[in-house]
Amino acid sequence: MAAMPDGPLLRCENLRRSFGDRPAVDGISFSINPGEIYGLLGPNGAGKTTTIKMVCGLLEPDGGEVTVEGRHVSTDLSVKGLIGYVPQDIALYPDLTARENLSFIARLYKLSSDVVRERVAEVLELCELSDRANDRVDSFSGGMRRRLNIGAGLLHHPQLLVLDEPTVGVDPQSRHSILERVQEFGRTGMAVLYTTHYMEEAERICNRVGIIDHGRLIAEGTRRELVERLGERDRIELSATGNLEAFAAACRALPGVDSVATTAGAVQVVASDGRRILPQLLEASEPIDVTVNAIDVTEPDLEAVFLHLTGTALRD
Repeated sequence: MAAMPDGPLLRCENLRRSFGDRPAVDGISFSINPGEIYGLLGPNGAGKTTTIKMVCGLLEPDGGEVTVEGRHVSTDLSVKGLIGYVPQDIALYPDLTARENLSFIARLYKLSSDVVRERVAEVLELCELSDRANDRVDSFSGGMRRRLNIGAGLLHHPQLLVLDEPTVGVDPQSRHSILERVQEFGRTGMAVLYTTHYMEEAERICNRVGIIDHGRLIAEGTRRELVERLGERDRIELSATGNLEAFAAACRALPGVDSVATTAGAVQVVASDGRRILPQLLEASEPIDVTVNAIDVTEPDLEAVFLHLTGTALRD
């Protein structure tokens, strides 16, 4: 693979787009680095699809700009060759085989015949569909169609992959397979823009998240950064036996601990970074007549952040 460029691969700066007198996107700015999976989350109608279409050059912005590798998507048509777009709707011909679909799409990228054969075989293997290469797509399950739909966006080896709700309507096993593939894309240096209605997917695979509402980017950062902005804390429950009051007092003395309470058979700790402080909590139990039998760490999640910022659940 070629060396990764310095700085962000994708830059969106002050993007604006209205439909009539209704602003759909109102001054959105964000960037994605090579090897980064960036999740764009928002309620229905928040402006995600409009943003994606401007990123891919399918919709002209009213203002602002999109650049990939420093080149303007709206004025340099060759930039589109760096982007792989996987729409939410299945963009395949149901009466063609998997191989025929991929071969046709590969030729649209003006790849040579030898490269087409190589890339089609590569994508079929990646999608775990080599054994179904000559079967019509209308005989495939929903999960198989989704995997092939993603594969079609990879034929030209894009540097930026844009995935719009890629797991809608698939079974848990297929969803797991798709998420593993997306994580692998990031590890190989590809930049990924990912939208989803499943908060657990963003928690699992996204390095950073942007939350969009009413056409504006209202928050951005890692899960931890977003949670800390709201002052949320981790909750640690240590099931234990022995002198729990003395153990609780030792825990309160540790830096980073906000509060400590005892219940029947457990000490409950609230802290800013539970996983970091956990070893210190266990060390605090050693000089005291306490045996820790079980540990449960509950970290605040993106769902709580999203609900707080937008006033609605992600799937509303």
